[in-house]
Amino acid sequence: MRAFVLTAPGAYEVQDLPAPVAGPGEVVVDVERVGVCGTDMEFFTGAMAYLHRGHSTYPMRLGHEWAGRVAAVGEGVDPGLLGRRVMGDTMLGCGDCRRCLRGHQHVCEKRREVGIRGGQAGALAEQLAVPASSLHALPDSVDAVLGALVEPGGNALRAAQGAAARPGDRVLVLGPGTIGLLVAMFLRAAGAEVHLMGRTDDSLSFARELGFTHVWAQDSVPDLPFDAVVDASNAAHLPEPALELIEPAGRVVYVGLAGEPSRIDTRTLALKDVTAVGVLSASPGLDATIGAYAAGSVDPRPLVAATVGLDEVGPVLAGERPAYAGPGPKIHVDPRLGGTRTAS
Repeated sequence: MRAFVLTAPGAYEVQDLPAPVAGPGEVVVDVERVGVCGTDMEFFTGAMAYLHRGHSTYPMRLGHEWAGRVAAVGEGVDPGLLGRRVMGDTMLGCGDCRRCLRGHQHVCEKRREVGIRGGQAGALAEQLAVPASSLHALPDSVDAVLGALVEPGGNALRAAQGAAARPGDRVLVLGPGTIGLLVAMFLRAAGAEVHLMGRTDDSLSFARELGFTHVWAQDSVPDLPFDAVVDASNAAHLPEPALELIEPAGRVVYVGLAGEPSRIDTRTLALKDVTAVGVLSASPGLDATIGAYAAGSVDPRPLVAATVGLDEVGPVLAGERPAYAGPGPKIHVDPRLGGTRTAS
């Protein structure tokens, strides 16, 4: 099979590799769609913290936002899974530790992460082997595009749930990238009055195209009481103003990760009686995200700007936008396309 392999920072190859074999408890999936994530770009540059903490090493195969169809099953796996359309959880816990036994496998100290951590190969390939226990079935109404948006959607749903917004509550989302826009979509579906703060004219304009009317640059955010603030950016300076902008007794949700430490004044946190929520993983939100997509209450398809083949992944990771890309922030990969680009 063909696979995209990152061999060092900024260095990559599309290699012909042996096709995976389903071991006990595993399945092999024919990959139909993969999302390119900011985490992948950090691995490309070498900035990803896991590289410096020994959790990840080159060479590695990226790709953790994926959808496909089960092509083979290993020993002990229900053969009824053959042919099923699925996506998979990124987080693979050990299954035996206290956290896993309490249902928190996504923070297992020994966890592997598909395409990210512990040498678990990712989905930027024609086929992928994963534990059958990590699979989530996709209904017919959730196509491959939506299926590959379930993983980022799960993070966003959990962030929206962390805001605990009721109908009519006012919520400010910082950062109108893929996660921020998904958070805004889930909040809008819950009846919240959603405000978005961004940095570039293009990102703000795209947010308006999605129907969000309260869209602001950082220096123009109105002086309004925000019942919740969600920081979905990668800016190290924004966690502090998020805490300043929140209404007393409100909730601040941190789902974005900066490349360097962020600072907040915990005195402000205490004196305003604010609840702070951190979100690491989509795992607890995957099924609910699939349900929202299937019901049509959230439709993230416009976020996908283009779909490319494996041969174009390197330039995308280096920051190149495909020639036919639309205005959305997300680039998808179809490993079956070879070097072909298509507009989405």
